[in-house]
Amino acid sequence: MKIKLTFCILAFAFVCASIVTLPSARADEWDQASKITFSQPVQIPGRVLPAGTYWFVLVDSINDRNIVQVFNSDRSMVYATILTVGTQSVTTPDNTAITFAKPEPMQPDAIVSWFYPGEATGHQFLYSKQEERELAQVKHHTVVAMASHNGQIEVAGY
Repeated sequence: MKIKLTFCILAFAFVCASIVTLPSARADEWDQASKITFSQPVQIPGRVLPAGTYWFVLVDSINDRNIVQVFNSDRSMVYATILTVGTQSVTTPDNTAITFAKPEPMQPDAIVSWFYPGEATGHQFLYSKQEERELAQVKHHTVVAMASHNGQIEVAGY
């Protein structure tokens, strides 16, 4: 009888603990928060980000999953709110993947798209019509980021 009671109490405690921890385990998947460090400046729609660490986060909206916010390293300041459209990858990246375009020799590479780890659907950044035409004509390259020992994403060469 004591074994059954102990088992029931442990099962109840496990269920309660699961309910409490599940939302926090899914938080980063929902907003796809990715902490990314660039070793050189990169261009996003409307501005150039200096070399440094940034958070790329989906806006918390059920209705629109196509708005990305770029924060500073401690998420205390929003640098940009960017409209995106969904884009598909041929493969599902295991790590964060960013596609860059090199617009002109003296300009920083422009971020064209961002894929969250494990997602075949990514976020293609929307630039002005003129910038879109220019970026469509230049070479694109995708960098798959590697997580460092502290879980931070570093984009090699960027």
